[in-house]
Amino acid sequence: AEGYLFVRYTGGKNVRIKVQITKEGGADYTYDLNNTGLSETFPLTEGDGKYTVKVLENTTENRYAQAYTCTLSVTLRDSMTPFLYSNQFVNFTADSAVAQKAAELMAGQTDTLSKVRVVFDYVVDNFTYDYDRAASVQSGYLPDVDKVLEAKKGICFDYAAVMSAMLRSQNIPCKLVVGYAGEIYHAWINVYSEETGWVEVIYFDGTSWTLMDPTFTSSGKRSDSIMKYVTNSANYQQKYAY
Repeated sequence: AEGYLFVRYTGGKNVRIKVQITKEGGADYTYDLNNTGLSETFPLTEGDGKYTVKVLENTTENRYAQAYTCTLSVTLRDSMTPFLYSNQFVNFTADSAVAQKAAELMAGQTDTLSKVRVVFDYVVDNFTYDYDRAASVQSGYLPDVDKVLEAKKGICFDYAAVMSAMLRSQNIPCKLVVGYAGEIYHAWINVYSEETGWVEVIYFDGTSWTLMDPTFTSSGKRSDSIMKYVTNSANYQQKYAY
């Protein structure tokens, strides 16, 4: 009902574990699951419906075998809930540096879109793209949003996770979206406000909110060519939302 699934593994030690969550007719969301006996939180981002949950144990190399499965019928109290709180990809607390910085940036802003704008501008104007991390990042990488904020440097996943954490910490629904920008595997954000509904890859041009991509905007230094690219929805294809 609250939009999140809590999973705890109590099997054999030193076994790599994954959890796969699939809504009937939807995409397979696959996550790494810790093997410490502690629960982890996973969002049910595709809304109401029937979900299948599988726990997979590593057998050899990159092969996994199903250790457990169940089905759930889900009716959310509020469709925004999965995009308001911390999860494995957008991991923060009320005491996190990202939450404190968001509160500082939004001080004095009275409406949702103004709050979104100051966060967007802060990240775009102060962060730089981390080409070394992009060249070496491994499958299963998860952003540490406070470390990214401190370094003011990251890959697209980092940009999106920091902005999502900042906005969610101030009760603004935000999706961390993963998919393709052209042929590049990429991450960006979608934001919700009562004035606009869901806005994909947000940007405010002074008059209206439209498509935008914080990573490309920042690394491209808001050039005319990059602005033309990132404001064209045909260049983006969503695969997952977290």
